[in-house]
Amino acid sequence: MTNLFDLTGKVALVTGGSRGLGYQMVKAFAAHGADVFVTSRKLDACEKVAAEVKAMGRKAVPYACNVANWQELEGLADAAYAAFGKVDILVNNAGSSPLAPSSLETPEQLFDRIVSLNFKAPFRLMSLVGSRMAAGDGGSIINISSAGALRPRPQIAPYAGAKAALNALTEAFAHEYGPKVRVNTISPGRFLTDVSKAWPEEHKKNATAAAKRSGQPEEIVTAALYLASSASSFTTGSLVRVDGGIA
Repeated sequence: MTNLFDLTGKVALVTGGSRGLGYQMVKAFAAHGADVFVTSRKLDACEKVAAEVKAMGRKAVPYACNVANWQELEGLADAAYAAFGKVDILVNNAGSSPLAPSSLETPEQLFDRIVSLNFKAPFRLMSLVGSRMAAGDGGSIINISSAGALRPRPQIAPYAGAKAALNALTEAFAHEYGPKVRVNTISPGRFLTDVSKAWPEEHKKNATAAAKRSGQPEEIVTAALYLASSASSFTTGSLVRVDGGIA
């Protein structure tokens, strides 16, 4: 199985890579041979993760970037290529799902912030990195969506809509940059990451899911390794659900 998911010589760029699911993917990629470009809004958090990766014997570069700002994304892509000369794996993981009391009471500023982070940022970064992948040796792009896009609820309507749009982008970019670049989506359900500490206990239990529980962050790893590696060489434009059987 280790050989199946071999990432030796590969470079992964992971947004939102300093905590939660992104952090788990960064560690998994490094454990399977990849060097990692770690980015999130806080440099000190990225530096901490980069130090862990280096302790594993891999190269790592920390980089602070608010990916919701379109103007910062070209600098992010340039920095990754300057550091490593290439990007083989791009993971659009950074995201946020703030609740709104109702659609009527959702302020424009909140709506724009949700769409910028969950939809506009992946669009722009996929364009910047995917075009270089296609012009070079190819690569794999993994978009981290949400079960909310498949089972939308009123209190997360803008977020669900943005993630549904991200699902559509996956297929569009798979066709634009194929066959050298594979583009896929992971659709996670409820995971017990840092943000779950504020959830009510009943929400954490996730009793309506087929698995009757929420996921542990490390349970995202196998799907990410599959899509990042040559094990998924004939998988593109696809959506992989890792949600415990959402209801």
